Amino acid sequence: MTKRKANNKSSDDLLASFGIDRYKSKANEKYMSKKQLNHFENILLTWQTQLEEEAGKTVNHMQEESINYADPNDRASQESDFGLELRTRDRERKLLKKIQQSLHRIE
Repeated sequence: MTKRKANNKSSDDLLASFGIDRYKSKANEKYMSKKQLNHFENILLTWQTQLEEEAGKTVNHMQEESINYADPNDRASQESDFGLELRTRDRERKLLKKIQQSLHRIE
């Protein structure tokens, strides 16, 4: 399987996980037609919802998992995990901004 086919397969899997079918354009269809814009708007809105839900879960997770460990190694491990999670959410926050800008351009 070529790399391009592998990428298409993984993007198809990702779309399927969102409950969205792959867009099949017609031979004479204009690029970024109204149907295509609606399709991509749907993808962006679904992605936005998923990222917002994940952000909410992070806050709850960090509050629930905030345990004051007596062992310094356990504390360091927990802080490292929290730091990684916060960096991930920061990247997702920046991605959310880009999604919102894209949605605004579609409108």
